[in-house]
Amino acid sequence: MLSPVALPPSALAPHLRLGDRFGFVVADMTDVDEFAPIDGLEVPEANAYVVRGIERGDRMANWSPDEALPDILAAGRTPLTLTEGIHWVLQQPAALERNRCFMTIGSRKAKARGGLDSRTPALWIGNGTGRDGVANRHAPKVGWCWAGNRHTWLGFASALSREPLG
Repeated sequence: MLSPVALPPSALAPHLRLGDRFGFVVADMTDVDEFAPIDGLEVPEANAYVVRGIERGDRMANWSPDEALPDILAAGRTPLTLTEGIHWVLQQPAALERNRCFMTIGSRKAKARGGLDSRTPALWIGNGTGRDGVANRHAPKVGWCWAGNRHTWLGFASALSREPLG
């Protein structure tokens, strides 16, 4: 997958599409663009790079992000960032399907006083309930989950490598 890094998640999410529904960022994630690659994650500084060997991480459904990250790293894989996850779905929409969606735990938000915000970004299909609104029913959704929570329908997207172009 080719991943340009110039556009933030808030600008990319509306380009996601599922049928006649366009993607959106959940209302309570106004800081979505502040989620950055986690410490130790090597993301090329090039304007574009290739992400190889992407998996949705379905086998880790019902794991928490705190449980999944060490397993991904131990397997020699690298967790996808939110921007990479969005680019993956833009290029391969079938990567996002109902009850088989994914978190992008390669991105976290740093707290001003140190440590990490307890939210982890994820992509899934909205149900059109609550703040999402009926207009977003069945739409690709950029949202978040608590780092310690488990969800039976969310895997953890990861890749084998990132390689700069050129």
